[in-house]
Amino acid sequence: MTAPFRPHAPPIDEAERASLLNGTHGDPFAVLGAHGNGATRVLRALQPGAESVQAIDGRGEAIAELSPEGEGGLFSGTLGQDGPYRLRIRWPGGTQDIADSYGFGPLLSDFDLYLLAEGKHLGLYDVLGALPKTIDGFEGVRFAVWAPNARSVSVIGDFNGWDGRRNPMRLRREAGVWELFVPGLMPGARYKFQVRGVDGVVREKADPVALSAEQPPATASVVADPLMFQWTDEAWMHGRAARQSANAPLSIYELHAGSWWREHANDVPNWDRLGERLIPYVVGMGFTHIELLPISEYPFGGSWGYQPLGQFAPTSRFGPPEAFARFVDRCHEAGVGVVIDWVPAHFPTDAHGLAQFDGTALYEHGDPLEGYHQDWNTLIYNLGRNEVSGFLIASGLAWLERFHIDGLRVDAVASMLYRDYSRNAGEWVPNIYGGRENLEAIAFLRRFNQVVAEKHPGVLTIAEESTAWPGVTAPVEQGGLGFSFKWNMGWMHDTLQYMSRDSIHRRWHHNDMSFGMVYAYSEKFVLPLSHDEVVHGKRSLLGRMPGDDWQKFANLRAYFGFMWAHPGKKLLFNGGELGQPQEWNHDDQIAWHLLDNPFHLGVQKLVRDLNRTYAGVPALHAKDTEPSGFRWVVGDDAGNSVFAWLRMADGAPPALVVCNFTPALIHDYRIGVPHHGRWREAINSDAAQYGGSNAGNNGGVETSPQPAHGYPDSVALTLPPLSTVIFVLDG
Repeated sequence: MTAPFRPHAPPIDEAERASLLNGTHGDPFAVLGAHGNGATRVLRALQPGAESVQAIDGRGEAIAELSPEGEGGLFSGTLGQDGPYRLRIRWPGGTQDIADSYGFGPLLSDFDLYLLAEGKHLGLYDVLGALPKTIDGFEGVRFAVWAPNARSVSVIGDFNGWDGRRNPMRLRREAGVWELFVPGLMPGARYKFQVRGVDGVVREKADPVALSAEQPPATASVVADPLMFQWTDEAWMHGRAARQSANAPLSIYELHAGSWWREHANDVPNWDRLGERLIPYVVGMGFTHIELLPISEYPFGGSWGYQPLGQFAPTSRFGPPEAFARFVDRCHEAGVGVVIDWVPAHFPTDAHGLAQFDGTALYEHGDPLEGYHQDWNTLIYNLGRNEVSGFLIASGLAWLERFHIDGLRVDAVASMLYRDYSRNAGEWVPNIYGGRENLEAIAFLRRFNQVVAEKHPGVLTIAEESTAWPGVTAPVEQGGLGFSFKWNMGWMHDTLQYMSRDSIHRRWHHNDMSFGMVYAYSEKFVLPLSHDEVVHGKRSLLGRMPGDDWQKFANLRAYFGFMWAHPGKKLLFNGGELGQPQEWNHDDQIAWHLLDNPFHLGVQKLVRDLNRTYAGVPALHAKDTEPSGFRWVVGDDAGNSVFAWLRMADGAPPALVVCNFTPALIHDYRIGVPHHGRWREAINSDAAQYGGSNAGNNGGVETSPQPAHGYPDSVALTLPPLSTVIFVLDG
């Protein structure tokens, strides 16, 4: 049917037409779409490359023929009536009927915009980004992006030939958010935002709130399907808070998903295959949790994920978001919690990322003395800006809500807390009081921990914080930062330094092993032997141990025994449990072939048995964060490099821990104990099954009524060389 004749629409100003055709118009909704009423209703459509454009009604009948306004693809005409319409576009390759993006009213509610502007929208991924929607009966994708200083923003992608002229967006000025509904678009479409900054420069940016992305090195965002995953972890989620409390056994296996296991050299694992091998392994080893190095989408593999740009999207390297949800669900089914590393401190400078997003320092500080990390060549989030702090908090919550994550380990907290972190005098900007504390970051961290605790009780937040900042794990209402736990970097540094010394010199450094107890209860601690300790020339854990091969393994086993019996939750990076001699290499899997060697296999067996003993003996975990759960028995025997202490829990048998950090076999070493009876040998790191000399106490010792160390009873022990022995009172 031929469209009825309508008078031509009055032409628009030439400068305005040019800005539309150049993709630089800042208010396309003021020109495109239908305007006016009745016979004066004017319709304009920008369709570069089209041969003709008609307006059609709901039955597909033509109601207006649009005429070209010069060259370039701008068409206009009069509809002559009110009511809905669609566009019929004839391209050189065929005809397309679509709804007009510029026929839809504002998409985001005033309340959403208010929350966005205040940085209080905790469900950010339901508002910004690319969301499949049905609006007025039309299926499509609603796009929204925060870019308050941009002159114009367009959606570009496969669906429009990456042409920034085709889908310019509407600015909602009250929040600085640009929005557009693209009818007919489906999940799986690749897209970016073409942003013409206030500086006039046009940049193509990935979506900061994308829920999916292309596999690197490609950089586009991907319209994600709604995550309709059917979770089966109700029992886990219901009991999670108790499993993750300060008095529960918490033993974390930290790993890099891309290098834990590979079928061959060029293999890239995916979540399903990783789960098939990793989950049974972790359960068999007795770990309670896994901790994944960052899996938020990141461009550079060599950063191990610590330079993320997609704070809401699981990296596409290992499969789609649904596969990651399936992996977490399987972990929970097996009784394993999942912690992920989360990086709110900084972001990389990649052109498609957050840097100079709208032509200004939007996410970052403008002053490099505040906004540039010299150590990492990255940019620092401006946490004093409501929208930025809200963006990051919403990111953390998204992992908890969309993927049932059990904990967030917050990276580089020390770099956030101090304005002069890794800077010389004159290279940093003091706070408003002239101090070095980053007041905005402190407020951000407190709010983050408060929101997580309120919305997801029992979820862990763990700080990687390497200084003596007070109250990292103290409640916010008591002036603390509110974290669940803090990595004990001081303990790690001191004890590794001690263990790396030849045993003959250890007597002069006895306090390196005991000093941690001076501040052990100042925070709630995790004892970390993390990825950071086995890279960049620091050597592997085994590689740091002194002596010949036998002594190296014996030292490592004794050190693991010391760690598992020491107050504090446990964390071990993958490969440590094998006694891997080389540093970790993210481009290769860990050295599984080492398990053919009985010494390496012995280390693995010891870690397994330490985890089981730690979990099975309440005295070793129930008061990890309480002073009443620990008591020195022998802390001053530097000459023999011997340490002995008691671990205790209410209503449970105590444990006695004895460490001998020399290669000497010591007989009849008398130690006082608080209870008479038999003390069972629960762990002996020198046992033959672990690769040791099998010296020991024949499975246990009986007390005798000989006073020692302030107790009326004592035990005479054989202390194996380079060993930790854990005894538990029978009965």
